Amino acid sequence: MATQVPPPSKRQKREAIETSRTQAPAASIPDGSIRIRFVDQSTGTSGTLPVLTVPLSQATTANLNLLLNSLKDQLDDDSIPYRFYHGESPEALGDKEDVYNSLVKPGRVTAEEEVVLQYAPQAVFRVKAVSRCAAAVSGHGDNILAVQFSPKNSSRMASGSGDKTVRIWDCDTGTPAHTLKGHSRWVLAVSYSPDGALLSSGGYDNEVRIWDPETGKQIGGPLKGHTNFITSLTWEPYHLQQEGRPRVASSSKDGTVRVWDAVGGKMEYALSGHKGSVTCVKWGGTGKIYTSSHDKTIKVWNGHDGTLVHTLSGHAHWVNHLALSTDFVLRTSYHDHTGKVPATYAEKLAKAKSRFEKAATINGEVVERLATASEDCTLFLWTPLSSNKPVTRMTGHQKQINQVCFSPDGNLLASTAWDNHVKLWSARDGKFLFTLRAHVGPVYMASFSADSRLLASCSKDTTLKVWDMRTGKLKQDLPGHQDQVFALDWSPDGERVGSGGADKQIRIWRN
Repeated sequence: MATQVPPPSKRQKREAIETSRTQAPAASIPDGSIRIRFVDQSTGTSGTLPVLTVPLSQATTANLNLLLNSLKDQLDDDSIPYRFYHGESPEALGDKEDVYNSLVKPGRVTAEEEVVLQYAPQAVFRVKAVSRCAAAVSGHGDNILAVQFSPKNSSRMASGSGDKTVRIWDCDTGTPAHTLKGHSRWVLAVSYSPDGALLSSGGYDNEVRIWDPETGKQIGGPLKGHTNFITSLTWEPYHLQQEGRPRVASSSKDGTVRVWDAVGGKMEYALSGHKGSVTCVKWGGTGKIYTSSHDKTIKVWNGHDGTLVHTLSGHAHWVNHLALSTDFVLRTSYHDHTGKVPATYAEKLAKAKSRFEKAATINGEVVERLATASEDCTLFLWTPLSSNKPVTRMTGHQKQINQVCFSPDGNLLASTAWDNHVKLWSARDGKFLFTLRAHVGPVYMASFSADSRLLASCSKDTTLKVWDMRTGKLKQDLPGHQDQVFALDWSPDGERVGSGGADKQIRIWRN
């Protein structure tokens, strides 16, 4: 009997399809050239860059990257990967695409006209999409309402729960590291200090507590003063702190925000002026404190002495959440993707300050953008340092918006709402980009990966989903939770995603 060749395996078939797809375009690109003008997406101008004539066969995304870097004198070590967008299209050209097959052949442009490509810098490192649950850890006795990774790395994460405890988890081993007891009612918010040395928590018992996350011990007594529950917590940015005296601000249903000396254990001042519950507080890198409230307004305060700077009004209903374009660098201070920690306090301070300035500087001036999300189904984009008028109003959601967040590079804005959708917007002008549809229940939260290329979202439908920001398409569907997922966080080093919800389980997701 003759020996028969076995049929090709799935892997061989897949490789054959991939080979034919990657090799076909190279052969089918005709001779000729095309004129390309590069425009900076953040400013909308070309600056001093000339219009280039590029052979069609050479006009691949990789070659355009090399060209742009050489025009900007960003050679070998300084080169930055860029993403290219044609015209008003929200979808970027793929990393392996070329101008002929993606623009000329489909008829979006002709080879005779000048093609304008907007470029936006990307992170020099790449985060892989989380695709599996590495640990499902029980321990909490009630709903998990807040989770946050340490800014140092992804091996420690804190969670707050309805069982009155805060827990710190060792994510390397998937085990509980410490159980922090002291609160007498539900814990609604947890927040690491920017250097990762302290952890604050607050909840239904109207008290803020400060913990040492290394030992699990409480530092000082509870910080008392609020007359209603704590809604959110924010730390003073590292580059503004007095050495050894970090401050934390807490917002409350009692309509006030209180600023505490975290080490001294005393209140420095209270911000009172809102006529309703304060839903969210953020401490900006220029020293301003931003608060949103059920009285439909956002207030900007001077963080130095607590005086009111502006009141931003425009929303027609409660303001639920706010986000700053610099949130990521303020949260991580001097910790970055290299993992190198400066040796001295002065170096740490300088690194934290330079990271903030780099993230906030547009056209030579520091611009901290603010996004606000409301029950009126709209978002507003503001530049509160220069104006108390909104840059734009963003409409499209059909129900109340839960949360809004900026991508770490400050280019994108994501909003999650009760209409089961996540929407993506340009953070520069508020232009609508994509609706991310796959959840079948209200979406509670979203969190960007550190390189801004991916977004994770969690929902009442018990799943997490990971989205590709280049195409606006679903990248990974992550089922596993047995009930709705209230809280999630993508670790600042990009390694892990943590989530928790009504099934009382912490889940750690990895690539």
